Amino acid sequence: MARPLLFLALLCASLTFTACDGLRIELIHADAKANRTVTERMRRATERTHRRLASSTDDVVTAPVHWSETQYIAEYHIGNPPQRAEAIIDTGSNLIWTQCSGCRTSSTGCFTQNLTLYDPSLSRTLRPVSCNGTACALGSETRCARADAKTCGVLTSYGAGAIAGVLGTETFAFGASPSANASLAFGCITATALTPGSLDGASGIIGLGRGALSLVSQLGETKFSYCLTPYFSDASNTSHLFVGASAGAGANGSTATSVPFVKNPSDDLFGTFYFLPLAGITVGEAKLDVPASAFGLRQVSPGQWAGTLIDSGSPFTSLVDVAYRALRAELAAQLGGSVVPPPAGVEGFDLCVAVAQGDAGKVAPPLMLHFNGSGGAGGAASNLVVPPENYWAPVDEDTACMVVFNSAGPNATLPTNETTIIGNYMHQNMHLTYDLGNGVLSFQPADCSSL
Repeated sequence: MARPLLFLALLCASLTFTACDGLRIELIHADAKANRTVTERMRRATERTHRRLASSTDDVVTAPVHWSETQYIAEYHIGNPPQRAEAIIDTGSNLIWTQCSGCRTSSTGCFTQNLTLYDPSLSRTLRPVSCNGTACALGSETRCARADAKTCGVLTSYGAGAIAGVLGTETFAFGASPSANASLAFGCITATALTPGSLDGASGIIGLGRGALSLVSQLGETKFSYCLTPYFSDASNTSHLFVGASAGAGANGSTATSVPFVKNPSDDLFGTFYFLPLAGITVGEAKLDVPASAFGLRQVSPGQWAGTLIDSGSPFTSLVDVAYRALRAELAAQLGGSVVPPPAGVEGFDLCVAVAQGDAGKVAPPLMLHFNGSGGAGGAASNLVVPPENYWAPVDEDTACMVVFNSAGPNATLPTNETTIIGNYMHQNMHLTYDLGNGVLSFQPADCSSL
């Protein structure tokens, strides 16, 4: 993938990271940070997943999962002098944005966040982007409809609602040292209409999508990686995001599975996502009778596409209807007498088993995801083993439930109901490397707390 021509032309020489080793950013699980119980974390993550699947995308944006809530938050500094901010890390969107002190206080104003709002008037390095500025033409997230026709606006929609503001450039510092910084284009957001609690107290989002306004693209890099610690670990076990030369480092000798990305559609909104050539699923020793075409990239209506994508911003995995039904039926048959109804008061789960907390692997089989080579039907195939703990989760001390859902849930519409999404619960203790230069995604089992 060729590097986009950026207005900042951010090269190694313009960054102050030591020896240009790239970014290393700590990610903290929001629910662990708040010391929530296992039951509370499961309830919150399940609510997010069902809310995403039920969301309509016919307002402003028509992409299937342009954004949905996640639980992994990065801390950074913005401006000079630096102000603290927190952001959700999202591979399903592009824009970097944070709420600003000019947010309106009406019903469409700011949401509650953990930190003080970024105040642009206190920064010496903020620069507004004009309508004729190069950055204003870099993505579908920008608009120039203001009365003065001078300031570049930001307007974009997500599964949980919409945001609006202005585009600017500012100094961002990631990691322990505020002196390690880069100048980035970002959205200074002054109005939001998002589902309450959508960002878990974060100030905004850092987009890692394929678009020109994403963090990776603005830094001129072609590789990034992350390693997510398990949902139910404590706040001291931080996850990490790596961008640039540091991405993919820390190999532990375990075998990596490499999967080629599928070439994106030309429709702008769908060019953000990371589509994968999923071709089938095996449950234990039984391969599901689901055609590969159910997972393949395809146009489902004019300007709208469905397929299989990987998304750090989606909590749980969702499968197209035919695959979900086959998976549930096969698991129910294999698990037999272990299957139990969900506990009283626990909603949103379709298949549960009686098992002690943390012991799902003693009852449930692993999954194997089968991928075609060369991003399509040709080339060598590759397989990814998903351990039971990455698709089953405890809902109380004696019950675990499957956390794979049906894309065709209540109120789901095109193209969401035809899209398979590999969510971040399946990414736990996997070092995922997005090699955009070579068009390959690699999965490597890892102890993410040790990286």
